[in-house]
Amino acid sequence: MVSSNTGEAAAGLGFWLQWQVLVSALIFVLPAATAIVLLRKRGASGGDPVKPANLWAPCWRNLHPRWLLLYRAFAFVAMAFLLYQIVAAFGFFVFFFYTQWTFALVVVYFALATIVSIRGCRIHARKPLAQAGERDNFLKDDSDEKENKLKSYHNPTPNEQLGFLGKLLQMVYLTCGGAVMLTDIVFWGLLLPFMAGENFQLTLLIGCMHSVNAVFLIIESALNCMPFTWFGLIYFVLFSCIYGAFQWILHACCLTWWPYPFLDLSTPWAPLWYLALVLVHIPCYGLFVLLTKAKDAAFSKMFPLSFVRIPKEGE
Repeated sequence: MVSSNTGEAAAGLGFWLQWQVLVSALIFVLPAATAIVLLRKRGASGGDPVKPANLWAPCWRNLHPRWLLLYRAFAFVAMAFLLYQIVAAFGFFVFFFYTQWTFALVVVYFALATIVSIRGCRIHARKPLAQAGERDNFLKDDSDEKENKLKSYHNPTPNEQLGFLGKLLQMVYLTCGGAVMLTDIVFWGLLLPFMAGENFQLTLLIGCMHSVNAVFLIIESALNCMPFTWFGLIYFVLFSCIYGAFQWILHACCLTWWPYPFLDLSTPWAPLWYLALVLVHIPCYGLFVLLTKAKDAAFSKMFPLSFVRIPKEGE
């Protein structure tokens, strides 16, 4: 968490009519509008090859879904406890920061994932062969038949569609991947080296807030069967735009400071900062995409009999 007291009060209409504010608003609005248009064209599900079982079945053939459930429940409890500690230490003021938005979103993800895993374990207990038997059978077939069975297992059919909870879980997962990368990279690579001082000191609690989120989510991605596609960049951009709108509304109403100096609209450099913030979403999201692709590439070669590769969209 880092605060900036260099922002000016939004006392009147004149402040919001400054050229740098108008240009920054355009840079801010265009990505949000583009994301909304793309989302409406493709649909809220993103068209990803996801079946209900992908939400709760591990990508490891011999790993029972209950272990993924236990991990998700543990991650939820641990992160919820850390969030409680940070709120107890600093108050609800912490939710003015993007870090806490991201951290809370990851907590929400693991809460939803735990609920989905509980339902999945019940399904697995009633019909274990429906999600595990095919994984055992394909190991006995030729390579072409193995691939076909994997595609059939993971690709959705008209009779198997995600419900609201499943779609929500997938959307939150895709959003979290980019958000945790952005939060932790900006904190450790930009804010901490250049802004540490009397007003900001690194503590164990603050350090955990900017690292545990990524660690838990990366481990989650190494265990689950959920695809991580580029379409999720839309959710990530919309999430950041909502936070930006939140900050602008607060400054239009009452606030006189910015939680991060690069959000300050009073400087003529504001448009460049906002443009950089928009562009940095691409490599941050791409980093998590690369991590999931590296997982598939490495584990499928290292553990060919245990790891179930998630087919790409269109396969």
